[in-house]
Amino acid sequence: MSKLMTAQEAVKKIKNNSMVATGGFVGCGHPEELTKAIEARYMEEQEPKNLSIMYAAGQGDGKDKGLNHLGHEGLVGRVIGGHWGLAPKLSKLAIDDKIEAYNLPQGIITHLFRDIAAGKPGTISHVGLRTFVDPRKDGGKINNVTKKEIVELTEIGGREYLFYKTFPVDVAVIRATYADEMGNATMDKEAGSLEVLAMAQAAKNSGGIVILQVEKVVERGTLDPRMVKVPGILVDAVVESEEENHMQTFAESYNPAYSGEIRMSLDKLEPLALNERKIIARRSAMELIPNAITNLGIGVPEGVAAVASEEGVLSEMRLTVESGPIGGLPAGGLSFGAAANPDAIIDQPYQFDFYDGGGLDLAFLGLAQLDQEGNVNVSKFGSKVTGAGGFINISQNAKKVVFCGSFTAGGLKVAVKDGELQIEQEGRFKKFVPHVEQTTFSGTYAAELGRPIMYITERAVFELGPEGLVLTEIAPGMDLEKDILAHMEFEPVISSDLKQMDTRIFQNEKMGLNKEIEKTTVK
Repeated sequence: MSKLMTAQEAVKKIKNNSMVATGGFVGCGHPEELTKAIEARYMEEQEPKNLSIMYAAGQGDGKDKGLNHLGHEGLVGRVIGGHWGLAPKLSKLAIDDKIEAYNLPQGIITHLFRDIAAGKPGTISHVGLRTFVDPRKDGGKINNVTKKEIVELTEIGGREYLFYKTFPVDVAVIRATYADEMGNATMDKEAGSLEVLAMAQAAKNSGGIVILQVEKVVERGTLDPRMVKVPGILVDAVVESEEENHMQTFAESYNPAYSGEIRMSLDKLEPLALNERKIIARRSAMELIPNAITNLGIGVPEGVAAVASEEGVLSEMRLTVESGPIGGLPAGGLSFGAAANPDAIIDQPYQFDFYDGGGLDLAFLGLAQLDQEGNVNVSKFGSKVTGAGGFINISQNAKKVVFCGSFTAGGLKVAVKDGELQIEQEGRFKKFVPHVEQTTFSGTYAAELGRPIMYITERAVFELGPEGLVLTEIAPGMDLEKDILAHMEFEPVISSDLKQMDTRIFQNEKMGLNKEIEKTTVK
């Protein structure tokens, strides 16, 4: 029997009060046709009502796409998500206490789908200890109306772990490229396979349904069974999407380099202008280790790849993305989650298995707010909830972490003159505070474990020591008191061997990083 139907017919299968799992990573793999149809049905019929939404990676464009389609009071009653910043219409409901809202580590949610499918009571992990997810802090709850505890502290073999509870999934809303009429689906043109199989199995074994969006429905028997990611036995409805609702990412209709169909030249990325972002990226790139398995976060850390390209060492980097690509060059912006020229693309839950087990040698991550103990906040600022995404999994488990960000925020303007840094306009907001508003990364926990942690800004470099934050380097042209300490709300430990940042960082010509990288090996 054919499972092919329209989006409108498919979403009518979603009942009130259902737990709905949605797939996607920013725009990669998000079933836009289906989330639009859910919104349209609700606006017309006021159904389905009071849905619980569960998703791993952030899904949206920061405006109207993705999970923003579900941002209606009455349509949604509870959300368990990994990242909130890309869906402001949904996060506003949480900020206004209109829905129950949780933020859990992205990798944990991908593993929860597998454990729901396997009928397990929950996911046991060290990931999240001592962060806001720990029940001794917020337990992942992000507003006042969220009361139910879904994370518990437990002890096994004398060690602390967090126990994340599972619950039935009534509907999985997923996407693939091609499917036959029975629902057997392949991911040919997708930038990642993400956790679509785990989600489908979770819904089916919960007694729920799976709704699948595809680019094209093909004849049964024409798909290579070795390429089928989602078998038809799991699928209840197949919807052929309109072209505009099946973009490969929210920024690009289709880039064959993301799906491994071609290889594009990566040798000549556009060099960055010599501004604060390039200064930070250059100093960060000095921490690169050839052939080290590396993760680059979105935003300022993306500049590390641009510097590596300019310096001729990009080929020495083994970059990975939490969404599943290994090798190649991660995309940024609304194509984040994809990678050009990947060597492999694995399912997201397996990528987080590798990350959580300590497989990453090096991670470059963003720096939004930092305190005297080395704790970092990237997930909550006042009433704004952005969420942690994969930040907790990565920062807590990489062998070395380099946090990258400007010293102040909100209008910062710098210039480089005669090899020295000049502050033309100071940022309005101080990022170095006595206590971060929310602990996305626990410096105290990392210090106890003895892990090397660095914090790199355009004017100063810090390291994590036993007593907290230690200032180790300052930029040429900067005055310690006027340009650094005066813009911190606490005084760091100042290294007895305080150094000047490498002067090559502040020159227009290349730094010669390729010669240094050749001498370095993975420790």
